[in-house]
Amino acid sequence: MSRPFPSRSFHSREPLHRRNGKIRAREVRVLDETKQQLGVMSLNDALRLAQSKNLDLIEIAPNATPPVCRIVNYGKFLYEESKRSKEVRAPQSASRMKEIQLSPAIGPHDLAVKRDHAIQFLCDDLKIRVKLRFKGRQKAHKEIGFAMVNQFVKEVALYGQADSPPKMLGDRDLNVVLTPLQRSKRAKNPRQAPPAGPDAPAAPPPVEDSPS
Repeated sequence: MSRPFPSRSFHSREPLHRRNGKIRAREVRVLDETKQQLGVMSLNDALRLAQSKNLDLIEIAPNATPPVCRIVNYGKFLYEESKRSKEVRAPQSASRMKEIQLSPAIGPHDLAVKRDHAIQFLCDDLKIRVKLRFKGRQKAHKEIGFAMVNQFVKEVALYGQADSPPKMLGDRDLNVVLTPLQRSKRAKNPRQAPPAGPDAPAAPPPVEDSPS
């Protein structure tokens, strides 16, 4: 008789961090909410100390001897960890690139839409290649294209900066590459901004139809 299929074992999922009553060690090394060392103490004493501050005891180094725990608000702790993780991933994301195509004849509304797309890409930690293509008689007035691209770069400067000044590739393509600013130096993502109210700052000036 063939053996029956082995039963699947269902393991309870371990939490991301053991905290409070889930910590197993008898003694722990404790850091306070400012990451200052408080020394080694019994788990019960560490729990009482955390409870007296209305905070959680989080195990952050379970393999240390004794395990290291930190007194902190658990929600805030998870937010800080998530933020650090995003900052680590940011350089990898910035290696990807989006392209935005312009034309010397583009209208103000369409140009504003392109600008808003560029801001969102930069807020998503994506590089952007802005390309303006000259066609026919437009090649005789390339200064218009340069002025438009420079204005475009200026209007997204709170979110990203040009790697180098705009330059021609061949005789009809004007290019510039924008790199996102660091999150700490970048303006707030408009997509996450609160709805406009009577006290909201004024909207950015409309994109000019022609260079000044």
